Amino acid sequence: MPKATKPPTYKATEAGKKLFSEFTAPRPSIADRIAAGKRLRTTVPKASLAEFKALKTRKDPVAILETQAKTRLQDLIPVRYARMLTSPFAFLRGTAAVMAQDLQPSAVTGLQVQLCGDMHVSNFGVFASAERNLVFGINDFDETIPGPWEWDLKRLATSAVVAGQFIGKDRECCESFSHAVVSSYRQHIREYAQMGYLATWYSVISEENLMAAVPPNLQEKWQKGLAKAKKGSHLQVLEKMTDLVDNKHRIVENAPFVVRETKTEAGMPIREAVGLFLEQYLASLPADRKQLISRYQVLDVARKVVGVGSVGTRCWIGFMRGTNENDPLFLQFKEAEQSVLAPHLKAPAYQNQGLRVVSGQRLIQSSPDILLGWGLLNKTHFYVCQLRDMKGSYEFDPKNTPRKGMEIYCGLCGWALALAHAKSGDAALIAGYLGKTDEIDEAFTKFAFAYSEQNDRDYDELKKAAREKRIQVAAVS
Repeated sequence: MPKATKPPTYKATEAGKKLFSEFTAPRPSIADRIAAGKRLRTTVPKASLAEFKALKTRKDPVAILETQAKTRLQDLIPVRYARMLTSPFAFLRGTAAVMAQDLQPSAVTGLQVQLCGDMHVSNFGVFASAERNLVFGINDFDETIPGPWEWDLKRLATSAVVAGQFIGKDRECCESFSHAVVSSYRQHIREYAQMGYLATWYSVISEENLMAAVPPNLQEKWQKGLAKAKKGSHLQVLEKMTDLVDNKHRIVENAPFVVRETKTEAGMPIREAVGLFLEQYLASLPADRKQLISRYQVLDVARKVVGVGSVGTRCWIGFMRGTNENDPLFLQFKEAEQSVLAPHLKAPAYQNQGLRVVSGQRLIQSSPDILLGWGLLNKTHFYVCQLRDMKGSYEFDPKNTPRKGMEIYCGLCGWALALAHAKSGDAALIAGYLGKTDEIDEAFTKFAFAYSEQNDRDYDELKKAAREKRIQVAAVS
């Protein structure tokens, strides 16, 4: 008979013991955490969150924008300024870096979440879930980073006021928009505090949720908006952004907004650059996504201008084909810089800023893009997502935006932010601090109006810089 061997012995590591101890340790109850949040009011009174006072050492807002411009594509900087100069609202959208310096010294409770980082009412919309259902949520994560929950909510409330002013509403209306944001956030974070962690993780703001919030007189208008979003497929992009050239679809150029390049800035042929980047992008994907994307054929690549604050960052679109011409796929490869909030926080280190964006999005978006990934090219960090997938956004029309519709929309934004923070932070602690009264709504609204005035002053500084030729502004935006 063969000699019996002793079974292998295993010895737990200190790290394993510590991890086991952490996972088996008792957890505070929901009631205990809500009570702990409530106690924070003694050290950080709610009224303190209303305060805004610009520091004497506050940096020139134009200088901040000029610093950002140094690392961007220089021929697009005038386009960025042109877009930002269209209104104080457009300016606010492009100046997350300016507001970051003003948020840094403000009072905070010390409760951390994964921040969106550039929270404003234009950074929300509907998009398709993996199950092909429309959901509502945050749709921009370029600045995402761990930080104080108050920073996202302050910027969002401020944007509601500034957007209200943009569409021509009076102070009372703008107050109602800010209140709608904060009240909705407060109420929904309390609901998530009572839910199980998995239930919160699976939660979405569905099409049915949206329509349930809309009064009868606005139902038809909102239904049309949702129907339009459902048509926003890759086939629609194929129709709008491509044309037949030698019997083959190619991306249509529209300089300076869509430009086909033959080489990268470093002189590498685009064909080689795309191959190099795709190798890294595929390596960032789970095995099932990698198999899916590898079935597509790359047909064309072009550089694209996107957004307001992002103009000048490197962004490419890749046009791909699957089984036939009716199976197109458009991917967006967008540069990811360090979050503008990072200098003002104890930010974790990231091996790739694209990884930071993708990780943050997966953590706080209700139904993240299945093709999210990242990579590096010529020392530039990128993240990848689908260019359009049943995406739709709210239109801020100065001529036709009813007060009630705007209030509903602002409430939905507050709800989506509460869901994001509940996924990444402790909803019960935040809910305990916020409480059930509208005291916090008043505090954030007071801050929002104070900061909207600062935003107006900064906007005037940018206009002055344009008049004095300190900055170059494109004739088109």
